Amino acid sequence: MTKPPIAMIRPIAAVSLALVLAACASPGFEAPDASFKGRVNVIETPVVLAGSQVKLAGQDFKPGQEVTIYYGGTALNQAPAVVGADGKFQTQFQVPQGAQTGNHSLTVNAAKPAAAVLLPLKVSPNVPLSGQERFDVKVQKLVPGLYQAAYSAKSDRVFVTSAVGRPPISQTELVKINPQTLAIEARVEAGLVPAAATASGNAPAVNRFAVYGVAVDDANGTVWVTNTRQDTVAVYNQADLKLIKQFDAGVVPHARDVLVDAALGKAYATPVGQADIVVFDTKTLAVLKKIPLQTTVKGPGDRKFSPMSLELDAANHRLFTVSMSTNEVAVINTRTDQVEKVFALEGARSASGVAYDARTNRVLVASQGSDNLIIADVASGNVLHDVKVGAGALNVAFDPVSNLAYVSNRASDTVTVVDINGRIVANLAGGSFPNHAVIDGKGGVFAVNKARGSDDPQGDRISYIKLR
Repeated sequence: MTKPPIAMIRPIAAVSLALVLAACASPGFEAPDASFKGRVNVIETPVVLAGSQVKLAGQDFKPGQEVTIYYGGTALNQAPAVVGADGKFQTQFQVPQGAQTGNHSLTVNAAKPAAAVLLPLKVSPNVPLSGQERFDVKVQKLVPGLYQAAYSAKSDRVFVTSAVGRPPISQTELVKINPQTLAIEARVEAGLVPAAATASGNAPAVNRFAVYGVAVDDANGTVWVTNTRQDTVAVYNQADLKLIKQFDAGVVPHARDVLVDAALGKAYATPVGQADIVVFDTKTLAVLKKIPLQTTVKGPGDRKFSPMSLELDAANHRLFTVSMSTNEVAVINTRTDQVEKVFALEGARSASGVAYDARTNRVLVASQGSDNLIIADVASGNVLHDVKVGAGALNVAFDPVSNLAYVSNRASDTVTVVDINGRIVANLAGGSFPNHAVIDGKGGVFAVNKARGSDDPQGDRISYIKLR
């Protein structure tokens, strides 16, 4: 997407310190080596828990350097790792059983010559599976590369997006699902991206308008999708999945989510990395305006609001979005398309998913970087509950019928069910890479997950989850 909307948790990369100190026998420091570009990554350990064995790999170090990993002045690896002639090394250590969850800073110290690199390490909560006996779960394998789902109350159908790989993308579909059987009723490939002939005259590689985010408009019988990699959106017919309009590339840079306020005839799309929301007319299918989003977070650098997921308070025509870069919530009046308020969420890191409970006027935010679900009061902006739910909490759906929130934890392969008062009701197996969930308004939730490979039996499934 850049990256697809559904942004996954990657191995934690090191942040190099510009400071490199030369080791010497004298009390003074030698001149720093400005050419040092050492990097360290966590490998083979996608989720770090208390008690985990962590493997590290370094590269671009100086051959012969001896590397020790420190936390709070204590060496973690049993013996220094020696850098090979290729500038690479590997080492490992065990996270203490009593390690607290959260983001920790390790120091990677090299000697002969001296250098230092900071390594951020996130220790995720280890939430055991529980409460399975309280829920009925129906599961069905679908198509490769599932991303998001949307439910149409009017047509009683589920619409799911899928896209496989990185550009050029040749495999991407919009799929229509029967909610009772979870069987595919219809499917359509996304259209081809126009491309000029190559200099050699060869036909260009197949590249389609890959579909990621999805929303339904029951007033007009349409389905809206985001084409993240082409920076735009498209509109399809619910009945036969025919393409109604493909907007030009660039209309919504790095488009992630789309949501429709059907009563007001407007669709909203989030451009990740841009401090605004793009508004469309759902009848004329024209771009109306952009709503600017101003951060309230003060600090060094050019910080800006970067919108991710969207949620609608349909009764009061309020739109909610969260900022991945500044960990804030924005509340927008969809009648006027004016921002009513923006407030920060203490305890959130890389906020991405958002849901809303109209009965209590609480917003629920899932954050990938802090592995938690935060429940906050919209009126005051105060955080009421901070619930550790699992590694890579990516999205959340709130069901007002059962008063339960369903959090898709992408890195821990779970869907955590939390009540509005912050109590974990259940922690369910979500298959590989749980990615998104949507309510049906009848007390049930449709959840989709991705796959770790083409032969993954736990991947690319849709699940229907309902409290017994």
